[in-house]
Amino acid sequence: MPLLLFLLLTLLPKIALAETSTNGLSWGGFVDTYYAYDFNLNSDRSFTTQPARHNEFNINLAFVEAKLDQDRLHGRLAIQFGTSVQNNYAAEPALYRNIQEAFVGYKLGEQTWIDAGIMLSHIGLENFISKDNILYTRSLVADYSPYFETGIRLSTQWSDKWSTQLLVLNGWQNIAENNSNKAIGTQVSYSPTTSLTFIYSTFFGKEYAYRYFNDLMMKLSLDENWTIAAQADLGLQDESTGGSNANWSGFSLMVRHQLSSTLALNLRCERFSDPKQVLIPLSNGNAFKAWVGSLGVDVKLSQAVSWRNETKFLYSEDPIFPSAFGFRTLNTTIVTALTAGF
Repeated sequence: MPLLLFLLLTLLPKIALAETSTNGLSWGGFVDTYYAYDFNLNSDRSFTTQPARHNEFNINLAFVEAKLDQDRLHGRLAIQFGTSVQNNYAAEPALYRNIQEAFVGYKLGEQTWIDAGIMLSHIGLENFISKDNILYTRSLVADYSPYFETGIRLSTQWSDKWSTQLLVLNGWQNIAENNSNKAIGTQVSYSPTTSLTFIYSTFFGKEYAYRYFNDLMMKLSLDENWTIAAQADLGLQDESTGGSNANWSGFSLMVRHQLSSTLALNLRCERFSDPKQVLIPLSNGNAFKAWVGSLGVDVKLSQAVSWRNETKFLYSEDPIFPSAFGFRTLNTTIVTALTAGF
């Protein structure tokens, strides 16, 4: 945090001189309500964060936001609530748990910005806000990579095709610093055409051990009705006790077909493997390795309101999914959600 304070104090004189012909301030919000039923009758859905509750009407995510967008200054402050917040921010001090984003940015050059504060993660196809994602639930590769990060971000749009980001962060999905180490994040984005984008993001840092993470994404719009997105992740972590490396990996393929202006069909196929339980320790000792399939149907009720439905199947050769009857090899969940943005 001293580095963040230094940056803000350095920029304040320049910020005070920013153009103020219009204040560039806007307000908004989002509410994501859901009901999920886990056929394993499992109230402890600890292997996922969204949807987190079984057989219960609840709020997955609700937030209000203020955005600032000026020629040389921008920022966002968003305050949030919901079961996904309870699950993803449980390790944070109570003071920070309800902050989704709180950052300020200054334009250093024609296409270069520097931002500092609490920000949504630079990693992954699926972010924390469901309306921005192809399917309602998140993939395992999304749940087990950062949703948020705290630090400084330098971003540059080099051309219509190339952009980069360089980040200095407190660590792997944390707001409050828990050690003296800092982490480095990077991103390179390449769009050879307006309909095709490749993004490569990385993370390197030390928490309990040195962790190096790679995330490769592809987004393709075939036309106004078809969207394809794919993601492949590989994480490596030094095992300090044995001196060897542990790794985890995953991939996700998603397809969205817009059947009409109000109806969309969404599919996802996924594989996630954490053989040495780096991210997902299980009490029965089995390694978390799973195939996942999802089928979603979205109905747009108005410009701001959507009704989202999804059936999700998870399969593993070993019994890894908690249930009311012990661990099982299968997990099936259905979820329906009503979301609204303003």
